[in-house]
Amino acid sequence: MSGPEDHVIKSEITRAGPEYGLVKLTPTIVDILKEYGPGAIAGSFPDNRPPPSIKFGVGDVVAVSIFEAAAGGLFIPAEAGVRPGNFVALPNQNVDSAGFITVPYAGAIKAAGRTPSEIQQDIVKAIGNRAIEPQVVVSLITQNTSLISVLGEVNAPTRLTANAAGERILDVISRAGGPKGQGWETWVTLERAGKRATVPFGALVYQPANNIWVHPGDTIYVYREPQIFLAFGASGAQGQFPFDMWKISMAQAMAKAGGLLDAQAEPSGVYVYRREPRELAERLGVDCSKYVGPTVPIVYNADFRDPAAYFLATKFDMRDKDVLFAANAATVDTAKFLQFVRVVIATANDTVVTANNAQILKINLRQ
Repeated sequence: MSGPEDHVIKSEITRAGPEYGLVKLTPTIVDILKEYGPGAIAGSFPDNRPPPSIKFGVGDVVAVSIFEAAAGGLFIPAEAGVRPGNFVALPNQNVDSAGFITVPYAGAIKAAGRTPSEIQQDIVKAIGNRAIEPQVVVSLITQNTSLISVLGEVNAPTRLTANAAGERILDVISRAGGPKGQGWETWVTLERAGKRATVPFGALVYQPANNIWVHPGDTIYVYREPQIFLAFGASGAQGQFPFDMWKISMAQAMAKAGGLLDAQAEPSGVYVYRREPRELAERLGVDCSKYVGPTVPIVYNADFRDPAAYFLATKFDMRDKDVLFAANAATVDTAKFLQFVRVVIATANDTVVTANNAQILKINLRQ
């Protein structure tokens, strides 16, 4: 299949399309790329501390129990035997639309956005002068806020209550029944406070740094989209090829595409086309001043005349929808030109032969 010539790509001169940065594969470049996954969750949400304590919200159902050290206080009658125990359990109540609960003799207590211990301290402070050494226990009966949504290609899409002990992404997906499809074609998106990041499901399993703590209010979306790459040029086969695994290297992609054609390919002219974040492009040494937008077109070049390039190709991870292109050798264009010349000469010879044959036929007819 025809395509741009090797020397044209290396000149970084484009005729109609966007300008691009050419980056030659080296050990340093490969190491830099290892730090940048496809929207890696670990990089987008670097604060990997456990989630904060669960706080009450509007609509949560709360229980309040008040203990006193002796009878004769606010809640325990002075007459012995009237009521067993040294506490009173108030009726369960919802946190109202203003974010308050009501406690006798304490009045309205702010509950929304606060932890049980904070509410307990406020109640003790409010009744401390009237009750006998009061102690208060506030507990969450029904959790209607602090929820985690798990949507998409899982066996049981649902909204889950946040676990006070904390859970990671894989734990929450497991609670939702696990993914429906094969792991290598499954993607996971985490959205938190308007920010999102997406990784292949395998990145959560094989790169534990991506399996971060889930916070109340997070949304996890699981979907299926087979990862593919496109192969063109002087390879054994051209077209669209599936990864069939959660990630593949450049070397594996070349093998899937049938390798390089001995009589056609330029070993130093194997390229991978993709767009990279501007920050990464700058680290790769690309002058980004001439590019507009958050991403920069990058063309990676591997020179397989160097035996070490094969080792680099095993460490260079392909990304979904990458384009793998093998340029023709310079001699291929020469061969095409010579073939064209041969066709022209052969056509001219055929015309002469035809004319001679016609002349001979006329002579024979006259005789």
